[in-house]
Amino acid sequence: MKKTIALAAVTSMLIFTACSKSSDSSDTTTTANATEESADDAAASEDATATEETDNVASADNTVLEITLKGGDDMKYDQTTLKATAGQTIKLTLVHSGKLPKASMGHNFVLLKNGVNETDFATKALAAKDTDYIPASAAGDIIAHTDLVGGGESSTIEFTAPARGAYTYICTFPGHSAMMKGKLLVQ
Repeated sequence: MKKTIALAAVTSMLIFTACSKSSDSSDTTTTANATEESADDAAASEDATATEETDNVASADNTVLEITLKGGDDMKYDQTTLKATAGQTIKLTLVHSGKLPKASMGHNFVLLKNGVNETDFATKALAAKDTDYIPASAAGDIIAHTDLVGGGESSTIEFTAPARGAYTYICTFPGHSAMMKGKLLVQ
């Protein structure tokens, strides 16, 4: 009887150990699958962001790139990376997607030349209220800019993409450039 109980105990332990290892293996597989799914989700998210950031339309002859950039009452552009080809004509429309008026929540798009310090430029813009925060003294630092717009308004400009490089764009309304900025990547 004692041998039977001992044999049953050993058998139970062997079965338990085998099940435990099988369960561990299953957990590892589940973890590996979850990691793969997480990586797939991250890649899909990156693809969605890339699409969102570069959802611009080139004309049929590939010479005019049409970009719609939105800025809202949350003081953010909806795209922080724009892409173009050097020499390409860019037709950019800035849309103020918020509701607040220009006097309290105005937005613009100011594309700066390479090497221009955005903080220094924004500081100069503070004193340029009469020219919608585009400082005449720094006109040589600007490649292109839109008008200042308020909630529900828009402004469209056309300009030629500069030479290859990364160019900063900002909103020069007081206090906005810290959050409302991005890069135009020219290839």
